[in-house]
Amino acid sequence: MKEQIIPIYYATDNNFVKYTIVSIYSMIKNASKNYKYHIYILHTEISSEMKNEVLKLGNGNFEISFCDVTDYLKSISDKLPIRDYYSKTTYYRLFIAEMFPEYDKAIYIDSDTVVQGDISELYLTDIGDSYVGACHEQAMVQVDEYGTYAEKVVGVSRHNFFNAGLLLINCDMFRMHFVLDKFIEYLHVYNFVVTQDEDYLNLICKDHVYWLDQRFNTEVFGEIPYSIKEAKIVHYIMTSKPWHYNDCRHGDIFWEYAKETAVYEEILGILNDYTDEERQRDALSCDKLLKLAVAETNRDDNFLNRINKKNRAKDRVEILRKIEEFERQGRFDEDVEDDPPSRVLMPDEIDYINKSRTQRLKTKFAFMIARKFVYNLIDEKKLIIKEIKGIEHFKNLKSGAVITCNHFNAFDSFAIQLAYEAAEQPERTFYRVIREGNYTSFPGFYGFLMRHCNTLPLSSNRKTLKKFMESTEQLLREGNFVLVYPEQSMWWNYRKPKPLKKSAFSFAAKTDVPVLPCFITMKDSDIKGEDGFFVQEYTINIGEPIYPDENLSTNKRAEDLLSKNFECWKNIYETEYQIPLSYTTEERAQSNEQ
Repeated sequence: MKEQIIPIYYATDNNFVKYTIVSIYSMIKNASKNYKYHIYILHTEISSEMKNEVLKLGNGNFEISFCDVTDYLKSISDKLPIRDYYSKTTYYRLFIAEMFPEYDKAIYIDSDTVVQGDISELYLTDIGDSYVGACHEQAMVQVDEYGTYAEKVVGVSRHNFFNAGLLLINCDMFRMHFVLDKFIEYLHVYNFVVTQDEDYLNLICKDHVYWLDQRFNTEVFGEIPYSIKEAKIVHYIMTSKPWHYNDCRHGDIFWEYAKETAVYEEILGILNDYTDEERQRDALSCDKLLKLAVAETNRDDNFLNRINKKNRAKDRVEILRKIEEFERQGRFDEDVEDDPPSRVLMPDEIDYINKSRTQRLKTKFAFMIARKFVYNLIDEKKLIIKEIKGIEHFKNLKSGAVITCNHFNAFDSFAIQLAYEAAEQPERTFYRVIREGNYTSFPGFYGFLMRHCNTLPLSSNRKTLKKFMESTEQLLREGNFVLVYPEQSMWWNYRKPKPLKKSAFSFAAKTDVPVLPCFITMKDSDIKGEDGFFVQEYTINIGEPIYPDENLSTNKRAEDLLSKNFECWKNIYETEYQIPLSYTTEERAQSNEQ
């Protein structure tokens, strides 16, 4: 069996390689001796003298090689719109997967780092089909101007923007999803000038990031919520360089390793020679970068604005703008899309339960064509169900249940239908509550499905509504499932859970059946829809059933179920997206007022 090699990449130049030596030395000193490592140093010109100093660090576990990328850059030069991009070593990490096809994954690490932990632990992390394993960029999280830039220019949440100075690269996914080609394509579209290649990588890898423990990339920036001794890698980002500042935070860690290398005296000389004028220049540089982020955010033709104007359907862009406005205003229970005109459903028009033979035949036919329709959507990649998590919670139900789900797409009920079928509960029928207008006024094919696929339409008519409530309670007592959208409104591709309405939970409280909380999370696929937006990949997350508390009154039981359902959704949201749940609304009752 071939011995596993852990490939590790640095990108540096002759001026910076001395700091690379300190990083490599710290890595070797703390790495497990149970593995073999191959360090590749990507460069275009490093002196023989400095190469020799680096090569001296090698030992029986660590092999070190220099890889001049000049020829590779020439081979792709015809694809590059701007030549000087590739004189910057920071971009070399984008070439690793293509230049080294023998590796399925690799570590990239910046030179301004000290490795206190075992680097093999990072490499052995299973990141699944994510493009990269990375840590959150603290500048975006902790500085509002940078966070706003990430969201308004790059189109990535400040909480899901990663620092590209430490990456576990899934080389297979980079090649399979043409990450380098996408990077070159975006170079033709827009020149990111704030964090440059980091912006491009975050744009391309959005929703395909495995979030590593932050200790793998502890940036010397702002608040660090744990002891620096716990940091596996210390990263001296931006101008926080211990070789320029005697008072650099945690600079003692760098010097602890530097003093044991052959370049110690040279680096110490750089510190001693660094002038106040140069430090003032650093301060101005930081201020300039912040102002640049603000200026880019305010540009009418910044990247996200340009993409929205050029490639995306205007109505979808307007809906997203409206969602932002409604969230700020706290109008969570209002639809952002205008419903077609509808008429009132009268009580003599519907029998929710005791359907005629003709109606039963129509239902059978409706499900047959609906199933064919759904599987066509799946085949055409217009509906992508990536995974169903927690299906055992659905399978183990021994009674009827109120199923709750977030509402963000006309097709999300199909996703829950597929989860119901996967749960193999044929003795219990699956119903869904729909709006009045969807039943009375929806035309054509969709209207036929709305009327005949075991739907329970609401009504603005008091008598019909009473009939609806009595029928729904009966169906639940008989052991059936009823899908309800307790948010009340549908916001297209909105990822956060919205405040919940109590009526859905009143059904469970009155009939003494559990609530089965389902929350669908999504991420961008590689497929662009006709509207210019990426088709979403859905993960159906099914929480544990929530049972009514028999010690509470019916009203209090419903409130308790609502609170626990929202907490379940919140936990799923924060776990799956690795984002704390927060809203732009200035004042919002955390109790989810009815």
